[in-house]
Amino acid sequence: MSNFNIRVIPFQSVDYDKEVALRYAVLRKPLGLQFTAEQLAAEGEFIHLGYFENENLLACLILAPEANGKIKMKQVAVAAEMQGKGFGAQLVKGAEALAAEKGFTLMYCHARDTAVPFYEKLGYKRVGAMFEEVTIPHWEMEKDL
Repeated sequence: MSNFNIRVIPFQSVDYDKEVALRYAVLRKPLGLQFTAEQLAAEGEFIHLGYFENENLLACLILAPEANGKIKMKQVAVAAEMQGKGFGAQLVKGAEALAAEKGFTLMYCHARDTAVPFYEKLGYKRVGAMFEEVTIPHWEMEKDL
């Protein structure tokens, strides 16, 4: 029997290694990009969340707390074979609940142009103009928690 759950991923754990591998496969490799040691070392201060089926990581994201009640959602990735099945949406909703529980009032992200419809379905609104990040078009999107 499958056991699905969302849980915090401890930094530099076995599950963190799975998270980095998933983010690389979904977000970086298709763009010909790598993570640098400095980028990964800086992730210790962030909250890492994963959507698991038993011990298999299906989706992940990072929350980066900021000032004034804001928290940034970053590096949202869903395993290619699991995309379109609702795992990413469930993970984002779980992240929103966790952020609200911790007292944050606004969640925002830099969404790839292709992901804008996904975030809009979850209640996020575009803010400002399109910009380029990691070589591709992005939009800042936000949602009150």
